[in-house]
Amino acid sequence: MKEIIALLRRHGIQATPQRIAIAECVLKADAHPTADAVWEAVKRAHPTVSRATVYNTLHLFCERNMIKSQILKEGIAVFDRNTGPHHHFIDEGTGEIIDIPWESLEVIGEESLQGFEIREYQVVIRGRKKTG
Repeated sequence: MKEIIALLRRHGIQATPQRIAIAECVLKADAHPTADAVWEAVKRAHPTVSRATVYNTLHLFCERNMIKSQILKEGIAVFDRNTGPHHHFIDEGTGEIIDIPWESLEVIGEESLQGFEIREYQVVIRGRKKTG
């Protein structure tokens, strides 16, 4: 918990019990949780936490670049602890979102997009994970 408090402080965020719980939930997750999934998880330890508190806190974390919010699933925002450049694979069978290292894919042609100022990009691949 000390490292979470230190991280919040480094990002200029006051460490309240609810914010610590929300940060732990998102930053220790192996998945890319939705706001509702974070709310459900945090509610177990903090039954009085409101959905609005969770949503507002997640958006604060995004504003302070602790996490990223991305629309990767049919209009639903998910939260990603990996704020560095990377791509995503979405398993259409399970809905699992998997980070793909940036250097695993080569994207070419962005210089041919005249009239655009590109700030960032990522590739989202959809399919099914192979088993075995």
